[in-house]
Amino acid sequence: MGETPREHGMLDVDDGQSIYWEEWGVPDGTPALYLHGGPGSTLATSAYRHRFDLTRTRLLGLDQRGCGRSRPHAADASTTLEAHTTAHLVRDIETLREARGVEQWIVNGVSWGSTLALAYAQAHPERVLGMVLVAVTTTSRREVDWITEGVGAVFPEAWDRFAAHAERSGIGYERGHGRLVEAYLRLLNSPDPAVRDAASREWALWEDTHISIGTGGFRRDPRWNDDAYRTAFARLTTHYWTAAGISDPPIPAGMDRLRGIPGTLIHGRRDISGPAVTAWDLHQRWPGSRLIIDDGDGHGGGSMGEHWEQANALLVSGVTFP
Repeated sequence: MGETPREHGMLDVDDGQSIYWEEWGVPDGTPALYLHGGPGSTLATSAYRHRFDLTRTRLLGLDQRGCGRSRPHAADASTTLEAHTTAHLVRDIETLREARGVEQWIVNGVSWGSTLALAYAQAHPERVLGMVLVAVTTTSRREVDWITEGVGAVFPEAWDRFAAHAERSGIGYERGHGRLVEAYLRLLNSPDPAVRDAASREWALWEDTHISIGTGGFRRDPRWNDDAYRTAFARLTTHYWTAAGISDPPIPAGMDRLRGIPGTLIHGRRDISGPAVTAWDLHQRWPGSRLIIDDGDGHGGGSMGEHWEQANALLVSGVTFP
């Protein structure tokens, strides 16, 4: 297969949003959907298509609203985030499915994308042939508070810098009083571009830090060099990690809606920022799922890709799990 999608385009959805989409593989293959992480990442820097047998799969992906090639872009301070909730993103996925003439598909999601995949499947279980979830999250308040504050117990020097930046900002944040994620949300929506830029840089540094275990050690993600990418990522992440991204009812409470849908949960034992207990809890609540915990990997390390490829190959072959 080539290095450019077989088809791609822009899809107008509600609230003045326009979503970029692309298709890979063969038009008569088993339909599959890929949901990227973040919130606020993009398809453009992802090698997701290599996790699918494109000779047997019709693979679709989209840049979620506000990021990548979708418009309006969240890096623009004038772009309101009022029309950004998990429910809006679920509707965008359904709009894409209908527009592309897909009856049912295998739904894949990575990190935040696994939260979105679960929210979509619980809203539209009749449209889901199976699921593959990698670096599993549900974006609960417990998970968000852990990744922004609790995991500071593992990286105390880095977290001290992360929290101190918010404390020095003059927005009234004091550690131990208020949530740090909400403080950064205020900074990233500041009318002052210098404040937004500095906050996005600190957020990116913390992101690189807390995913470093099990992924080859600390290294700077080159995507942060793109100011628009970095700003949109940080702004959308803090937005969805507050009330906008929390499902009601919470995702774990709705897992019985997936009864009979085959699914694979793939998680790294060394994923410090997203402990494996979330994947374990979902597996316990989801009849028809199987859980793979890779002892050597962290948040999306290399060998988990092999599990991902195998899980999709099984679903394309029509395999279900007990």
